[in-house]
Amino acid sequence: MYLEGTDQHRGWFQTSLLTSVAVKGRAPYDSVLTHGFIVDGEGRKMSKSLGNVIYPQEVIEKHGADLLRLWVASADYREDVRISNKILDQLVEAYRRIRNTARFILGNLYDFSPSKDSIPYEELLEIDKWALMRLQRLIKRVTWGYDQYEFHLPYHYIHDFCVLDMSSFYLDILKDRLYVMPPDSKERRSAQTVLFKIILALSKLLAPILVFTAEEIWQNLPEAETREESVHLTRWPEVEERYIDEDLERRWEKLIKIRKAVNKAIELARQRDLIGSSLEAKVKIFIPDEDLREHFSSKDLADVFIVSQVEVFSENLLEYDYKDEEDMGTEVKIVRADGPKM
Repeated sequence: MYLEGTDQHRGWFQTSLLTSVAVKGRAPYDSVLTHGFIVDGEGRKMSKSLGNVIYPQEVIEKHGADLLRLWVASADYREDVRISNKILDQLVEAYRRIRNTARFILGNLYDFSPSKDSIPYEELLEIDKWALMRLQRLIKRVTWGYDQYEFHLPYHYIHDFCVLDMSSFYLDILKDRLYVMPPDSKERRSAQTVLFKIILALSKLLAPILVFTAEEIWQNLPEAETREESVHLTRWPEVEERYIDEDLERRWEKLIKIRKAVNKAIELARQRDLIGSSLEAKVKIFIPDEDLREHFSSKDLADVFIVSQVEVFSENLLEYDYKDEEDMGTEVKIVRADGPKM
């Protein structure tokens, strides 16, 4: 591989190509990877006289080496690469989201032994199977990105997985199960089984970019003494096709859209001072999709919506707070939950 800046298309790349073809009858390289130049946030060339130079050592001293590596990985190097304090601040927030996701998962594995407490796949709760499936999709996409030298794609895939799939959805729903259920209950162990698989794979996927953070995660995994000494000595995670269930995926895609409609209705109820916490709510909902109505119980839906009660209707509601006009036609009415507040 030849690796250089775009100015070498007419320089080193060209002259070595001509010479090699003349002498050996073939190109001197199997592949060429070119990159742009580092410029400031406004696209200007860095110059001491302009005072717009950002020194790598200063970034490392302020934010750590992993943040500098994250900036490199987040950029599409085929174009000129911009850097500024504002861009670095945005990456600090992105890094914090990834780190906080890992910290939450590790914090909820403190009493979990993978060898003793893991639940077989067939016995996992359906939402846990969904999370495991999303992990396989992530592994596949991130691996492809690295293989294609598209390093900014793995960064975006991992960030979106941590923020959208995990923090905003799966981990949010898990909290009651992790905090309230008996420690050895099947429901709690099901969640921990999947959380362990997620953090194990996530540490490996992060390793090429966030070298020190990935190692820190690895050293804090349960039963770390039974595995390789360092995450950088492990094998790359492989996609387990048996965890990919397309019917389950389609079903949960629909349910996630329904959850968004419920969240909008809950927010409207908050604005009316009808409820404070979502757990004070009872959701009355019309779900047009008959398969979804039959598949998910009211208890399942209450867990996913993070509310106290759900009443499902097979016909349109007489009145509703929110209707999903653009997608599924879901209608949602929020009332206060039955019973006293505990």
